[in-house]
Amino acid sequence: MASRIEDYALLSDLHTAALIGRDGSLDWLCFPRFDSPSVFAALLGTEHHGRWLMAPVDGKVVRRSYVGHSFVLETEWESATGTARVTEFMPTEDRRASVVRRIEGLSGSMEFRQEITMRPGYGAVLPWVRRVRQDSGHPAILAVAGPDALVLRGAELPHAVDHKHGGRFTVAAGDKVEQELIWYPSHRPLPADIDLDAALRDTLAYWGSWAEMCSEDGKYAPFVERSLLVLRALTHEDTGGIVAAATTSLPEDFGGARNWDYRFCWLRDAALTLEAMLTHGYENEALRWRDWLLRAVAGDPEDLQIMYGLSGERQLAEGVLEHLPGYEGSVPVRIGNGAVGQYQADVVGEVLVAMEKLRLAGGKEDHFSWPLQQALLKFVERHLAEPDHGIWEMRGDLKHFTHSRVMMWAAFDAGVRAVRDHGLKGPVEHWEMLREQLRTEVMEQGFNKELNTFTQTYGGTTTDASLLVIPMVGFVDHGSPEMLGTVAALEAELVDHHGLLMRYRTDSGVDGLAPGEHPFLACSFWLVEQYAHTGRRAEAVALMDRLVGYANELGLLSEEYDADSARMAGNFPQAFSHLALVRAADALHETDSGSTAGAGDA
Repeated sequence: MASRIEDYALLSDLHTAALIGRDGSLDWLCFPRFDSPSVFAALLGTEHHGRWLMAPVDGKVVRRSYVGHSFVLETEWESATGTARVTEFMPTEDRRASVVRRIEGLSGSMEFRQEITMRPGYGAVLPWVRRVRQDSGHPAILAVAGPDALVLRGAELPHAVDHKHGGRFTVAAGDKVEQELIWYPSHRPLPADIDLDAALRDTLAYWGSWAEMCSEDGKYAPFVERSLLVLRALTHEDTGGIVAAATTSLPEDFGGARNWDYRFCWLRDAALTLEAMLTHGYENEALRWRDWLLRAVAGDPEDLQIMYGLSGERQLAEGVLEHLPGYEGSVPVRIGNGAVGQYQADVVGEVLVAMEKLRLAGGKEDHFSWPLQQALLKFVERHLAEPDHGIWEMRGDLKHFTHSRVMMWAAFDAGVRAVRDHGLKGPVEHWEMLREQLRTEVMEQGFNKELNTFTQTYGGTTTDASLLVIPMVGFVDHGSPEMLGTVAALEAELVDHHGLLMRYRTDSGVDGLAPGEHPFLACSFWLVEQYAHTGRRAEAVALMDRLVGYANELGLLSEEYDADSARMAGNFPQAFSHLALVRAADALHETDSGSTAGAGDA
């Protein structure tokens, strides 16, 4: 059985990621990319679907942390007979797809058990496994299945037992046992050995130098820094694409069907990540994402998608892995994402707002980037009257979602600013007219004067957490009467007994799915931001403290949180949660010098 979500640590080599539980079991790993089929899938099934266990026979974890600002994981184990340290990482140099696990005896002696079950194809493929002799003369275990080859090297190699490999060994004080699992295309020769000490130094140096560029201080600086590191860890080094999470099908509702594949690049999430990176000094990363965007959406704007593959792939058809029983029985287990074909009217607005932030940070438009943004504005105009699926990817009927309409306003607002403030060319009077037309429409149809609140949909009476984005893009001030009324309605309708904000009422049938999910963490971080900008600082800090307290000891957050059971839910680690944390911390830091009660934006 898989561990609780919060018990997992993330390793990353900027191409893919691994999840290792507190029990020493590596339960999720896709090679060579985030979106490749997994070679270990116990996270969504059992150990028979692939895992790599390395843990004491009878020991407990006394400390687990990342080394400095890296994704090099250190775990100290203790037993009645001794102590040992396990160091695990994915090398970031030499274009190597591998995981290294090192055990060092610290005192006394400790017996370790290991078990490795290699199962490519999301746990469905039984590879051909054999012992081989490397050029160095040392033995290794080689597994081959179609295009995939995996080789396990190092000391104390396990032995074959019933379609898996296992064994035990003892580590005494001063002993060191190292193993490396390497993926490579099966038609190529075995990769060469590397100096694992040098690989560790290089990996620590990479993460350390990247973190040094982070500009952040204040109470929540450690959480902001780790969140930015997570966003970097979820970014593909070559393409610049940012995946929404490292996993698929971790449930929003345990035992339910709200299980989605998040190993793709949502334009919305990536645009918001760009803003977070810019705010903290990472202009180069922001420019690389812009270049990814230009490549991904190049072509006819009518073919615009809300998400793409890591290299800009468009075909992300949703399928079901029937052979996997799901995390705690949560089925179906999905790969691909059917939302790729949805029309979500807010997406262009998110992208163009991010492009405006990039211009303000000094980013220069080129012969490609500004014409593409103009084409995206034409796309918005052509679809101006159409309902959409909304930010939450509703699988029910299309509607005019107020958040979507505001983001269409924000798209034209960004276009106007590009011309008026930055001297770019464009039909600015026409965009101004469309912008004002949308403002009038939203205030007439998306704001309920009787209830004094913006509403989830035009003509509706219920709210939606995405309404908290309205002041973030400047449609109204945070402290405007309209927003204060909206916040009061949100608190009455969607804040649960733990003080967490739900996305919307899932029992309304609006999303076309059975009711039930846990609070989406990003929404509560948005509420922190709103409180911070309207003089409710004590409430903002109290909620922020509660939210960062939901992170595990490594600073990682999932998509949702089940406060009743004190456990994480949804895909992990979740980029949206971490970028919303960064925004909330920034808002608290910006408003720290004084109250903004009743004053609108700070």
